[in-house]
Amino acid sequence: MTIERVIVKNYRALRDADVALQPTLNVIVGDNETGKSTLLEAINLALRCQLNRRSALQELHPFLLNAGAVQEFSQSHKDGKPQPPSTVLIELYFANTPELAEFKGTNNSEKADVPGVSLAIALDPDFHGEYKEYVADTAELNGVPIEYYQIVRQSFARPPLRSRALPYRAAMIDPSAISNTYAANKYVLEIVRDYLTDKQKVDLALSYRKMRDVFLSDDNVTEINKELSGKTGKVTDKTLSVAMDTTTRASWETGVLPHLDDIPLTLVGKGEQNAIKIKLAIESESSTDILLLEEPENHLSHANLNKLINHIDARSADKQLIVTTHSSFVLNKLGVDHILMFNGKTGITLNELPPETKKYFMRLPGHDTLRMVLSARSILVEGPSDELIVQKAYKQTHGKMPLEDGVEVIAVGSLAFKRFLDIAKLLEIDARVVTDNDRDADAVKEKYADYLGLPTIKVCFDSDETYPTLEPQLLKTTGRDRLNAILGKSFADDAALLDYMTKHKAPVALAIFESEEEIAIPDYIKNAIG
Repeated sequence: MTIERVIVKNYRALRDADVALQPTLNVIVGDNETGKSTLLEAINLALRCQLNRRSALQELHPFLLNAGAVQEFSQSHKDGKPQPPSTVLIELYFANTPELAEFKGTNNSEKADVPGVSLAIALDPDFHGEYKEYVADTAELNGVPIEYYQIVRQSFARPPLRSRALPYRAAMIDPSAISNTYAANKYVLEIVRDYLTDKQKVDLALSYRKMRDVFLSDDNVTEINKELSGKTGKVTDKTLSVAMDTTTRASWETGVLPHLDDIPLTLVGKGEQNAIKIKLAIESESSTDILLLEEPENHLSHANLNKLINHIDARSADKQLIVTTHSSFVLNKLGVDHILMFNGKTGITLNELPPETKKYFMRLPGHDTLRMVLSARSILVEGPSDELIVQKAYKQTHGKMPLEDGVEVIAVGSLAFKRFLDIAKLLEIDARVVTDNDRDADAVKEKYADYLGLPTIKVCFDSDETYPTLEPQLLKTTGRDRLNAILGKSFADDAALLDYMTKHKAPVALAIFESEEEIAIPDYIKNAIG
């Protein structure tokens, strides 16, 4: 069983997301706060009706609803144009297979006749009266009354099958979220419990109970209980004693501590802990259909991450694996052809790019691709010299380096500009191109005609064809005297200086970059960094 499509509305960071998934491996990349983790959480919520490995009903709180949707809801009532109560909707569209026939129908927002499940966090009709009273006082209205909400999970069938379990197993693995000893133990032991057979679980529970008798038979414990029994009538009329807790609340999961080489798991390195949690979850059930994995690179060295990724790749061949990452290494190891570039609204794969662009990125290591997808803004330049000058211009203008603002300056070569812009166009990424006019400004306009005028893309070049490349542009704006001072030279005419700059592009750019002297920034570069 595989998920083909996910629709999420008004859930945390995701206002309106619609993502198509590949049937085997999906490597989700995107900038911070785009909602990658939220997307995994939403999928797990719809699959298992769980949050933080607990029943979702126990974890219900107002911040599960998208902040923008809640603000619009509150403002609409204050403006006298009330909107219906904000609702979370998560829909999972499954591959159309015979075993899911009972879950097939059109009970979904797209009216598609496919198998699937939906989960809604919505106002409970039984609280309609209380809700009307709540929204009546608009002066105090600043959120949603989550106390009047319910969780409704159902299939796409008509009528929907509400209670029947789907024939699949899913696992959500987020080792980085386990931050304290108790939680770490509980997380690992829950995975261990999934790995055990029913008979092994019973045997372990019985062995744990037998420890009570062993504990009570100890001479020291017997002596202590004898002394405590002498307090009868002084502190209580009943016999006071000490014993191991063997109630349901204190099952073996709360009393057993996982160890590695006789050392408690929580005392070994974070990287080892995370790798163990991930591997245990993958091994816990061979019939697991869907694995959701959050940033496997956390706390791992390059070598250990390599081992873990090899393990994940080998053991998840027959599963649908959905992984989030910020690591170009993880992306390259799992395969750039499995990338899903996510912007909080949609995710694109290489298959959605023009054929030549797809071919280009299939050959290219994923590092530069990730740099653009993960940045607040990308400035694409033709080579190392341009990169240094743009970095210098940015710091001179803004008082800090581009990366401090989340801006990536990426040297990709002019032939690759359109490849990167194809991604920027689909994902609506803020991307700027700094390019030479090469004595033919009209040819530049024609080359980038498909991108000119797009709100998130700028192609920056100088229309003055007498200054075709970076070096004559710098000479025009900064002047020979200042450039001579920066370079430690004494050229008597512009032609000689320009010839030197053209033949020594990289050293000249580095000298300008490292110099405390300011340069006069060409207008087309100003346009890119503004």
